[in-house]
Amino acid sequence: MDFVLGDVSFCFCAAAGWLDIAMVVLLCGLLMAGYPVAFSLAGTALIFAVIGLTFGVFDLSYLRPLPPRIFGSVTNTTLIAVPMFVLMGVILEKAKIAEELLEAMAKLFGSLRGGLGLSVTIVGALLAASTGIVGATVVTMGLLSLPTMLRRGYDPAFASGSIAAAGTLGQIIPPSIVLILLGDVISNAYQKAQLDMGIYAPETVSVGDLFAGALIPGLLLVGMYLLWQVFVAITHPKKAPPIPAHEMGTRREVFIDALKVLPPPLILIVAVLGSILGGVATPTEAASVGAIGALLIAGARLAPSGALLAGKPAVLTCTLAIFGLIALTVFLDLRLGRENLPVIETAGIIVALFLFGLTPWGIFASLFQLFRAQALTPILDQTARVTTMVFTILIGAALFSLVFRGLGGDDTVREALAATPGGVIGAVIAVMLVMFLLGFFLDFIEITLVVVPLVGPPLLALGLDPIWLGVMMAINLQTSFLTPPFGFALFYLRGVAPPEIRTSQIYRGAIPYIFIQLLALAVLALYPQLATWLPSILYG
Repeated sequence: MDFVLGDVSFCFCAAAGWLDIAMVVLLCGLLMAGYPVAFSLAGTALIFAVIGLTFGVFDLSYLRPLPPRIFGSVTNTTLIAVPMFVLMGVILEKAKIAEELLEAMAKLFGSLRGGLGLSVTIVGALLAASTGIVGATVVTMGLLSLPTMLRRGYDPAFASGSIAAAGTLGQIIPPSIVLILLGDVISNAYQKAQLDMGIYAPETVSVGDLFAGALIPGLLLVGMYLLWQVFVAITHPKKAPPIPAHEMGTRREVFIDALKVLPPPLILIVAVLGSILGGVATPTEAASVGAIGALLIAGARLAPSGALLAGKPAVLTCTLAIFGLIALTVFLDLRLGRENLPVIETAGIIVALFLFGLTPWGIFASLFQLFRAQALTPILDQTARVTTMVFTILIGAALFSLVFRGLGGDDTVREALAATPGGVIGAVIAVMLVMFLLGFFLDFIEITLVVVPLVGPPLLALGLDPIWLGVMMAINLQTSFLTPPFGFALFYLRGVAPPEIRTSQIYRGAIPYIFIQLLALAVLALYPQLATWLPSILYG
C-alpha cells in the first residue's frame, strides 16, 4: 500500500513540474476560443494557484504583492499617459482631421505615378505620430483612400497593402501606446535582471528613452515603404497611375490647401515629441499637452467664425495664450515666493497669470463645439473603453505572472533560453519568433503585458541593451499586425473595404510590406546604434 501511495505521490510531483507550461497552454486555448483576455489571465492564474496548492508546489506568499501591484499600476504616473494619448487620437479621429490630411496630401502627390500610395504612407506616419491607434488609422484610411485609389485605376492588392502597412506605423512611431507599455515593462524587467545579477543600485529605462530609440527605426521604416512604392510605380506603372494634373487644381491652390491643413497636426507632433525628447516634459505631461492641443485643433475646425464666446476667436485666444506661457517660462523665472523679485520677472508673473486665466475660455469653447457636433460623447466613450481594457488586462497580467513565477515559470523560461542553440543570438531569435507567432492570435497589449515580463529579465541578464530590445520587440509586434491570415490590420481593412476587393488581394498586397519590416528588423539587429544613438545623445 505504501508503495502504491509513493507512486501516486511521485506522479503528482512530476505533473506539478509541468504546471507552469500547462498554465500557458490553457491561456492560449482560452484566448483562441474567444474568451475576454483580462478574465482569461486572472481565471487561469486562480485555477493553477489552487492546483499548485493542492500539489503543495505553490506558496500563497507569492500572491501577497498583488494588491500593491494593482495600486502601483493604477497610480503609475507613466501609465497615466495611456488615456491621454488615447484621448488625443480619438479627438483627431472624430474631428475628421485625418480626412483633411488625406485630401491635402492626395492633391500634393496625386499627379505623380504612385502619388496616392505615397500620400497614404505619409499621412499614416503623421497619424501614427499624433494618434498611435492602429485600428482607427486603418479604418479611416480604408474608408477614405481605398475607394479613391480603386477609382483611379490602382491595383487592388497594391492599394490595400499600402493602406494596411501605413496604418500599422502607429505601433513604432512615437508617441505610441505600445512604446508606453513596453517602456514600463522593459524598465521593470531591466531592474529585475540587474537585481538578479547582484547589482543593488540598478539603472532605469524610461519611456522617453524608448521614444527616442524608436524614432530613427520608425522613420527608416517609413522611408523603406516609400522606396517600395516608388519602385512599383516605376516598374509597374499600370498598378499606380497618376491623376491628371488638370483634375488636381492649380499648384497655387494645392499649396494653399496644404498650408491650411498640415501646420496644426505638425505643430502638435513637434510640441509633444519635442517636449519629451528635449527633456522639457515627461511623457505624461506631454500627453496632456497633446490632448489639449488636439482639443483646440478640433475646436478650431468645428467652430463658426462669427461666434465670439464659443467660436474661432476663443480657440485662437487660448492657443496664443498657451504659446505665450511657454515663451515666458523659457525666458523668465516665474517661481513665486522669492524675495526681491526683479521688476521684469514680477511683470512676467502678472502676464502669465493673465494668460493662464484665458486658457479655459478656448478649452470650454472647443468642448462646446464637440458637444454641438455630437462628437463629445463618442470621444469620451471610446477613450474610457480603451483605457479600461488596458488597465484590466494589466491587473490580470500581474496576477498571471505572480502565479507563473510561483510555479517555477521563471526558471523554466531561463533554462529554455540558456539551452537555445547559438547563445545570446539564438535566444533573441527564439523569443522574436515566439512573439511573432503569438501576434497571429493575441493583441499587442496581451503580448506586452504577459510575454515580455517573462522573457525580458533573462534576455537582459545576458547583456542586451534594453532600449534596443524594446524597439526590436515593437517592430516585431508591428509585423504581426500585417501577417496573414490573422493580422489585425488586415481584419480592420477587410471590414471597411468595398465588396469587390477580395481577401486574397488584401493578403497579397500586405506580403511585400511584411518582408520590408523583416528587413528593417534585420537591419536593426545588425546595427543596434539605430536605436541606441539618439537616446545616448539626448540623455547621455
